[in-house]
Amino acid sequence: MHLHPPRAVAHRGDPYRHRENTLPSIRSALAAGADAVEVDVRLTRDGVPVLLHDPTLRRLWGLNRPLAELTAADLRGLGGHGAPHQVPTLAEALEAVATAPRNPAGRAPLLMIDLDDAAPVAATCAEVRRLGAADRVAYCGPPSAMFAVRDHEPTAEVSVTWRTPRTPPQALLAELRPQLLNLPFGLVTPALVEQARHTGLQVSAWTVDVRRTMARVLRTGVVSLTTNRIGVLRALLDRSPGPVPEQGA
Repeated sequence: MHLHPPRAVAHRGDPYRHRENTLPSIRSALAAGADAVEVDVRLTRDGVPVLLHDPTLRRLWGLNRPLAELTAADLRGLGGHGAPHQVPTLAEALEAVATAPRNPAGRAPLLMIDLDDAAPVAATCAEVRRLGAADRVAYCGPPSAMFAVRDHEPTAEVSVTWRTPRTPPQALLAELRPQLLNLPFGLVTPALVEQARHTGLQVSAWTVDVRRTMARVLRTGVVSLTTNRIGVLRALLDRSPGPVPEQGA
């Protein structure tokens, strides 16, 4: 697997313009030319996969209750009936991606589902299958969650999130078979990217919001970059078909 030009991934949509992990944020990111939109998925009390990063609704929604105590119907009341900024279901997010046109790079966009643990995996994969959306979905997260994804979706694109400046053990890679090693951008070096390639992995980096840093990380050879400023990254990639220049911030 090699992505050229590198994949531009919008972190939780377009959060500088719209509340993260909402349909307006996803649509804004797609309109800005995202190749993929990364979203966080958790389960409601009644087992519905919805988009939310935190275990509670306090930070974004002003409701100091765990998502696990609320049903999908409860979430519909946030912001008023029919309000555009609500906690969307995974099904709604998949529909937003499925109906989006190809971006300026000619790619059909993906929904990249970030899973912090294995708890939502079965319901998430079942929803993707129910909607026939497997070709529009990729998964990322720690090894425990990605092993669960592999159990349900053996052929899915998997990015294993890794937080140390060395590649995972070969035994783990052989069993998990990830396509991408997903690293915090501060760990990414040309040497580590090359080391990963020797183990059959490409490298993705997260989360970069400064243009100068985007340019530096892209020059290491990563094939995917995640950002909260998707318009800045899209412009950088579109203006730089060859080596990415280091300029501006």
